[in-house]
Amino acid sequence: MTEDTPKRSEQTMPQFIPDAPLHLLTAEDANAVLSDLGALLKNCVEDGAGIGFILPLSSEKADQFWRSRLDDMARGAAYMIIAREENNIAGVVMLCLAPQDNGPHRAEVAKLMVHPDHRRKGIARNLMAAIDKLALSLGRWLLVLDTVTGDRAEHLYPTCGYQKVGVIPDYAYGSHGDLDATTVFYKDLRSSREIG
Repeated sequence: MTEDTPKRSEQTMPQFIPDAPLHLLTAEDANAVLSDLGALLKNCVEDGAGIGFILPLSSEKADQFWRSRLDDMARGAAYMIIAREENNIAGVVMLCLAPQDNGPHRAEVAKLMVHPDHRRKGIARNLMAAIDKLALSLGRWLLVLDTVTGDRAEHLYPTCGYQKVGVIPDYAYGSHGDLDATTVFYKDLRSSREIG
């Protein structure tokens, strides 16, 4: 992040603060742990996660991906929650607010990932529950996301209250270079306002 990157104003800070070991990061916080976030991304892609990258993925490219998100975080257009385990970043998820005039109620859940060494501990489920609360604190009650069809996450999202919209075949190249379908989900949080 450069010195002329705008600092997040108090108006864009959400009221929601997750319980440890989850942490809502500011852009400055994320910038301070870019290499850790990059290592998490690299490990997940190397483990086969379909999150927008094809192997081989360099550490520089992984770090650059997170660096490219800092401006959106600084201006309150995107938010990041991480999970820590033994002082390491074990998982991450982002909430990206719809910028359109007709979408002030909508956001995308993006880049949910849990380090392969920290799976099956409930981290992904905890991150998803925190994202719901964060979204509601920001007035966003319609969440959308997509995931590689057949990926382990496809089975997680319905258990977190997401409804399957459908499948788009040959949507993107997976980490190993083959075309994968993607499954689209949504969640309406209006019936869950009491969780905020």
